[in-house]
Amino acid sequence: MAMLGPLAFVVPWALIALVLLPLLWWLLKVVPPMPRRVSFPAIRLLFGLDTDRRAAESTPLWLTLLRITLVALLILAVSHPLLNPSHRSLAPGDMLVVVDDGWASARDWPDRMTALRNLIALAERQDRMVAILTTAPRDSSAPMEHSGLLTPQDTGRLVSALVPSPWPVDRAAAAEALGDLDSVSQVFWMTDGVATDDDSRFLATLQGLGELTVMNNRQSSAALSLLSPTIEDGLLVLRARRAGLGSERYIWVAANDADGNLVARQELIFANGAGEAEAALNVPSELRNKIARLEIENEPTAAAAVLLDQRWKRPPVGLVAGGDLESQQPLLSPTYFLERALENSAQLQPATLEQLLAKPPAVIVLADIGVVPETERETLETWIDSGGVLIRFAGPVFSQESDDLVPVEIRGRERALGGAMSWASAQRIAPFDADSPFAGLLPPPDVLIDRQVLAEPTVDLTSKTWARLLDGTPLVTAEQRGDGWLGLVHTSANTQWTNLPISGLFAGMMKRLIDLSQGAGAELGNQLLPALQSLTGFGVLGPPPPTATAIGANSFDDAQPSPETPPGLYGTLDLRRTLNLGPTIESLEELVLPAETTVTGFERREEIDTRPFIFGLAALLALLEIYASMALRGLVPAFGTGTRLAAIPLLILLLAPDGARAEEQLNENGIPLAALNVRFAYIETGDSQVDRISFAGLRGLGMMLTARTSVEPGDPIAVEIETDDIMLFPLIYWAITPDQPIPSGVAKARLDAYLAAGGILVVDTRDADEEMEGVTGTGTNAARLPELLGGLNIPALMRVPAGHVLTQAYYILGGFPGRWDGGSVWVEQHPGGLNDGVSAILIGSNDWASAWALNDELQPLYPVVPGGERQREMAFRFGINLAMYAMTGNYKADAVHLPMILERIGQ
Repeated sequence: MAMLGPLAFVVPWALIALVLLPLLWWLLKVVPPMPRRVSFPAIRLLFGLDTDRRAAESTPLWLTLLRITLVALLILAVSHPLLNPSHRSLAPGDMLVVVDDGWASARDWPDRMTALRNLIALAERQDRMVAILTTAPRDSSAPMEHSGLLTPQDTGRLVSALVPSPWPVDRAAAAEALGDLDSVSQVFWMTDGVATDDDSRFLATLQGLGELTVMNNRQSSAALSLLSPTIEDGLLVLRARRAGLGSERYIWVAANDADGNLVARQELIFANGAGEAEAALNVPSELRNKIARLEIENEPTAAAAVLLDQRWKRPPVGLVAGGDLESQQPLLSPTYFLERALENSAQLQPATLEQLLAKPPAVIVLADIGVVPETERETLETWIDSGGVLIRFAGPVFSQESDDLVPVEIRGRERALGGAMSWASAQRIAPFDADSPFAGLLPPPDVLIDRQVLAEPTVDLTSKTWARLLDGTPLVTAEQRGDGWLGLVHTSANTQWTNLPISGLFAGMMKRLIDLSQGAGAELGNQLLPALQSLTGFGVLGPPPPTATAIGANSFDDAQPSPETPPGLYGTLDLRRTLNLGPTIESLEELVLPAETTVTGFERREEIDTRPFIFGLAALLALLEIYASMALRGLVPAFGTGTRLAAIPLLILLLAPDGARAEEQLNENGIPLAALNVRFAYIETGDSQVDRISFAGLRGLGMMLTARTSVEPGDPIAVEIETDDIMLFPLIYWAITPDQPIPSGVAKARLDAYLAAGGILVVDTRDADEEMEGVTGTGTNAARLPELLGGLNIPALMRVPAGHVLTQAYYILGGFPGRWDGGSVWVEQHPGGLNDGVSAILIGSNDWASAWALNDELQPLYPVVPGGERQREMAFRFGINLAMYAMTGNYKADAVHLPMILERIGQ
């Protein structure tokens, strides 16, 4: 291969033919063109004339140049020119390419893929077989496997489907996968630059296979990971880690809400030689509770993003003050020190108990209230059973008269310590037990308890005691009631009975108590938390992969990101937890290779084969040459204006890129061309993610129709109601989103015309996982139906009754599940004889498109709950019934009555 700057020629000897161009030029000038035949009857008048002048006609100069250029292009194409050619050379034999495709590879994924495609192109030119091994596991329960030796063409198709995984690589498993691959002579390892414990073994395995070249991105900075934030002094403390100990580096961390809107930004600085950086994010409590995601800017990896759940938000805490008149003074108020202790860790709501129960917070603290009014007692107990946390403090009022809404039985009067008439000296707090919520806190020796209310000794008193004095008497007792907690601090919340409220220990103990409202896994048993959304390798939150499984609540804190448990959001409507990748990476170090290892960088420019372009241009010139030669000989009309204009479409056809899709030509004349066969359509919502799901779902349904029926639909088409011709589609799918714009009057008029002409509009609110009592139920999306469908001529609707044609159009069905199950499906109440009695509109909420969505290998893209793959099968059956209903109307109903019809004909 000959190199000429950024251009190379694979077959350079073919360029020798260029020296023949001058000879070709001379031949074209010497040899006259073929004579032009002209019909001229008066030619006899010229007989007998003689002349000495002989002038041979020559080929026009422009035609000669055209032919020379055509030959030169063909010679260039044969020489196989490459733009931005690879400078690598391959050893004899086959080639193995090992690709680190874990989370760290997402930083430079485009450069990695460019370099990989260049290697495959090089193998194709040198007729080498290629094997590919990716080091991120695809299935934790199965051994890792390489692709086997493939042709470069097959390898290219495999590479096009590669994406980075949101979990670390497993180089130990990758080394074991190479045990049966001994026919390669050259190995390329495209590393992500992050060290693991198995690098030495993996490197030795690769070197044992053949000549090893390690490729990395020399221009990329060290990999970064974001750790879980902590709450210190009421501030959200951000921490980040980097691979390697480099020079000083500045990064920015963005705090976004659930909709992706920026809430705050904070700069973190890695000091020279430091591997970690931290900074406090100081935002008001209201804004901090809105933060749903932290991410390092310009670092598109799963480890650079941290999703936040309720554990990082300030829970609302209601404070109810009791006590006598004297205690209403600010420094004597039962809630004064509570407010100081909790102001940095909770949203405080001082109010009456009645006001709080109207909109219950997560925690309610009753300070020195002896008896809870009967009017609130039942509501309060119901709130505790449903997960609320009630913390009561003793005091003068409580000691005189208290009810039984306490975790232990209380004696009749308080115990006084340390006075002239006291039973004993003031008591210190004993060290906390290991199983106590206060474990890890150290009671200061100067914190003393002067008075307390005593608990009656019972069999279960020890199990209910979370803190005690040195003499063993309980200081804090609690018990679980239903899903909530009821706790009692046996001393006062102010300084009347103790100096505990003015100590640092008090704030720590109160923080532990309100943390009970966070719903730790140990208190939830082994409730399964399914994956709701997952992070991709690029840190983008989207639908969970098909391999995702549920995690038990009591083992959630021990979960590690993997193919079965990808990082993301898990849980149910009542409980949600986030699994993040960054905090699970115990050490982040830069990969260090032995000095003798051959290391190169990624080729950032993709190698371009110019042959197709040159051959295309040569074909165009050949057509022009043929046409010109025939025109000069009089076989076709000469070049007139009309001829030139007629040639324009031909030129456009020749120069147009391959693979133009019908979906890209929707406007004007595009839709009629795209709808020559059966196609379904979906309405564009403005949300690209939802639109992709609609496309994938209808496409998957089309695949199933093709496989199971005689209907072979084309790919679905996105339509704009106002501009596109929607009359050509038997069915239009409309996914509802919270922010979808309301259709204009023109759009609604076109929809009315479509429904009147026999089309079917399928409206999917996709929120069956929320409560939906009617057509416009309480779901977020369903609530938008009145404004989105308002103005359309929609008749009265009803739930699909038993025996409806939708339940038997192709399969016999008892329900209409999608990604969710249980949502109602609504159709016209009295469709009548118009359009064969077919309902023009169908409204549901089960998110059918997500259940139908398949990739090219017929693998599902999104999980379905709660019924799994059986539910997906039923969703496909409903989709096939729906397609048959849209295309054939009530034929199935006619078939049901066929015996009766035949009997009548016979009579």
